[in-house]
Amino acid sequence: MPIGFLTDAQRRSYGRFNGEPTSDQLARYFHLDDGDLKIIGERRGDHNRLGFAVQLCTVRFLGAFLEDLSETAPGAVAFLGRQLSLQDPSVFSNYCLSEARWDHASEIQSRYGLREFTDPSARFRLDRWLYALCWTGTDRPSALFDRAIAWLITHKILLPGVTVLERHIVRIRTRAQERVWLRLTQAVSAETKAKLEALLMVPEEGHVSMLDRLRKGPFLRSAPELVRALRRIDGVRGLGINLSVSSRVPPTRVQALARFATMAKASAIKRMPDHRRLGTLIAFVLNLEAIALDDALDLLDILITEIFADATRAGEKARLRTIKDLDEAAGRLGQVCALLLDPSVADSTLREAVFAVVKREDLEAALRQVENLVRPPEDMYYRELKESYRRVRTFLPSANGTFRRYAWRSACLGSLGIFAQARRIRRPSACGRSADCHCNSCLASICLRR
Repeated sequence: MPIGFLTDAQRRSYGRFNGEPTSDQLARYFHLDDGDLKIIGERRGDHNRLGFAVQLCTVRFLGAFLEDLSETAPGAVAFLGRQLSLQDPSVFSNYCLSEARWDHASEIQSRYGLREFTDPSARFRLDRWLYALCWTGTDRPSALFDRAIAWLITHKILLPGVTVLERHIVRIRTRAQERVWLRLTQAVSAETKAKLEALLMVPEEGHVSMLDRLRKGPFLRSAPELVRALRRIDGVRGLGINLSVSSRVPPTRVQALARFATMAKASAIKRMPDHRRLGTLIAFVLNLEAIALDDALDLLDILITEIFADATRAGEKARLRTIKDLDEAAGRLGQVCALLLDPSVADSTLREAVFAVVKREDLEAALRQVENLVRPPEDMYYRELKESYRRVRTFLPSANGTFRRYAWRSACLGSLGIFAQARRIRRPSACGRSADCHCNSCLASICLRR
């Protein structure tokens, strides 16, 4: 990675005030306790007392002594002046030009236990902390830089030069990266290395490498595209690359390498040093099957959602078209129910009264009409789903073959069997009618059996 990763703005704000401190920062870093006031009271003159307090609180806040004290935020100077009961905080300008500020900085460093960045114990603790972050995480160098500044300030270690800290983070991060590559490649056989290198080769009869073909996921919402995604999973398995990676390698680092391999050009990966190129390919292969499975399952979920949405819309349209017939049939049955509940009609003459109002043939037709049109309360539009079997059968055989080795296969594909069975019912129907009945009760019973 490049040594210089900081922006010009980050370099300018390093160890300096970046605007006025907030009220919380003033309360945390610029508050003077009794011990501070006792030490500050040993100075003679208001300008020395205020200047000593400014340097003390500045190093707490910034982690470094300012070379030019005139860059101190005026709000911080005024806040300290009020705590020292000074009538004229402008005397601080006299202190900025005095030589006593250098002696005060050395005294603050010794009396408050501030250590230099070159202190061996401080460097060892910082290196161990930074290395743990680089080994287990994937933070950007600029984020590590900001976290290192906060760590140094918390542990009372004076900030070094901006370039010193920048290069130090680069060295620690590079060491962690090289260790990841070494752990990934140390147990790889020569045969496996040859298969991994072959992923970058472009065949004579083709135009793209195997790496480019395998990392190209589905991009269309269609059944043929799902078939292509399933064949991609089969292609990953057909590589025949068996890898055993140490469990000590953090998964986050392997996944970061795999993400880089999915975005970088094959030619760029091919130009990498041997250990880095091989480690990147190993991480890519380790995560490739999971990535391909996720892509296929996401597309499968989208297609199934669309199928159910289309069935719902078709069912609602069909219901709107038949609502007039249902109202007519329900009206005739309502007339019969009114006679049934009329106390003036005797039980012995009930049938004669009913058929006098509604003919037997019309009543039977109305009953059949209601049975055909009325849907159960939790109807999933199984009749309309049956019509989607032609779309499902495009990818169902491929999905069964691809997912056969996974334990979750039955949970994933069990519901798809509804479409196939709804096409041909060859068992006694749930409603007691013929074996080829496609009514809502029969279709619902198929779903429950699945």
